[in-house]
Amino acid sequence: MVIAEISVIPLGSGASVSKFVKAALKTIKSSKVKFIVGPMSTTIETDSIDELFEVIKKAHESAFEMGSKRVVTSIKIDDRRDRNSSIQRKLNSIIDY
Repeated sequence: MVIAEISVIPLGSGASVSKFVKAALKTIKSSKVKFIVGPMSTTIETDSIDELFEVIKKAHESAFEMGSKRVVTSIKIDDRRDRNSSIQRKLNSIIDY
């Protein structure tokens, strides 16, 4: 599994960006991958790096489709290949903090 944290940030679109975030989330949801929304970013779980980049590309482009002239997308990728991982497994490993 490939797990990534992404933030899609439209620039020059005013103080509120919730409509852009909702559009990005809609594209992620339509991709049929597992994801969890957080207050500052979204975590995505995919089967491959190629699938991940395709989902991120769609989320990034969604801001342009809504009229943004500039978009910054931040990506953090955890691609662990020595054993299976998942969003839930990562959460379970810290749940008793």
